[in-house]
This record gives sequence, C-alpha cells and structure tokens, in this order.
Amino acid sequence: MKYFIITGASKGLGEGIALELLHEDHHLLCVSRNESQELKTMATAKNCQVDFFAFDLAFNQDIPRLCQLIFEKIDTAAATGIYLINNAGVIKPVDRVENCPPEEVETHLRVNLIAPMVLTIELMKRIRDLPIQKRILNISSGAATNPYYGWSSYCTGKAGLDMFSRCVATEQQDEKYPVESMGVAPGIIDTGMQTTIRGTSEEQFIHRKKFVELKETGQLIPPTLAGKRLASLLLSSDFKNGGIIDIRESY
Repeated sequence: MKYFIITGASKGLGEGIALELLHEDHHLLCVSRNESQELKTMATAKNCQVDFFAFDLAFNQDIPRLCQLIFEKIDTAAATGIYLINNAGVIKPVDRVENCPPEEVETHLRVNLIAPMVLTIELMKRIRDLPIQKRILNISSGAATNPYYGWSSYCTGKAGLDMFSRCVATEQQDEKYPVESMGVAPGIIDTGMQTTIRGTSEEQFIHRKKFVELKETGQLIPPTLAGKRLASLLLSSDFKNGGIIDIRESY
C-alpha cells in the first residue's frame, strides 16, 4: 500500500493531484478545511481509501497532533511508499509592501512556508528508518526566483520553500533509506487563487491585466492536467532529490 498525504486536496491543484492518484493500492490522506465530494465519489468507484482531515494549516502549533492522527491511519509495516505533497497555499496579501497588513503576512507565511516545514519535520520523525520509497513534493512557483510587484509575501514564501527542499535533500543524500525532497513549479493553474489575483486592482498588482488575458484566452492550465503531470512525476524515476524544476519545461 502506498500512502499519500496531500494538503489543500479539496479543490484546485490539490484535488487534481488526488484524483490522479486514486487507485485500489493507494490510500489518500487529505488535509484541507473542506472535503471534496467529487474526490470521495471517485474514490468509492475506484475502490481507493480516502480520509479527510479538517484542518487550517495556519495553526502551526497543532500540526504535530494532526500528524499523529494521520499516522494512526498508516500501517507502516505494510507500506511500500509514503509521500507528502505540500500543495496548500494562499496568495493574500497582494499589495505593495507598505500596504500589507502584518497579520495577513504572518498568516501567509504560516500556511505557505512554516506548515510545509513542520509537516516535513513530523513526517521524517516517523518514517526516517523505513526501508521504503519516501518522497516529499513541494509545490513551488516561478515567483520563487522572480520578484513580482505586489507579491512580496508569495515570492518570499516560495523562495523559502525551495531552499527548504534543498536543505532536506542535502541532509538526506547519504542516508541508507533517504527521504527525497523536490520542489516543482506547476505553471499557472486555473484555480481560486487566480480568481483572487484577477480581483485585485492595478495599484495592488501591476501585472493584473496579464493574468486577466491568460484567463480570457484560455491559457491557464486545468487543475486535472497539472495534477496528472505532478502525480506521474512523483512516482517516476524522474523525481530527483534536491531538484527544483518547472514542470512545463522538464516533464
């Protein structure tokens, strides 16, 4: 049995990844504030076990307890693979630095950076000695390497997550049974985050018009297609420990 812990699995890219991983030999452990009825229905049809854990990742201090509950569902003795997909994220605040509310900046970094770090810490405590495939897929972005006007929090969080992926990989590279870590930018996905971006003003985000045009001209990537690419990469030999890639260019 392969176990997949997926954050933000109730919609968007997370749901797209989860739908692609539905298989009778897989067990999906989905962390999100809500459940996906489509995912539950499809899981039943494919005889795949799915458990949802209602949780707000901004509450970092409660993540150890969340992981305890998750691992009560995992039979480590029978597992052939354990995977963590850090997908959940927020885009707000979108504005010039001096206009960003400090409480929104803090919440942003709690969800986009600290939560994946703490989840990784808790995961590695429990699986470090298991002689099975163990992989962490962190959802990155072109914003990790390119500064965007109005996206100071988002760019900073993604840059930090990329470096965290590299640090984990560096520490694990000489282990007998390493936990592999990789950051992958999936492209511009047609999700609720894009709706939020298009709802900003030109003063808050000077590239707003470009993102409106991407939507109007059908250039946004469907979550199901992006999910298919990411799920395939996660289980393939192309998954490179310490790698940071844009999947549109590499897979």
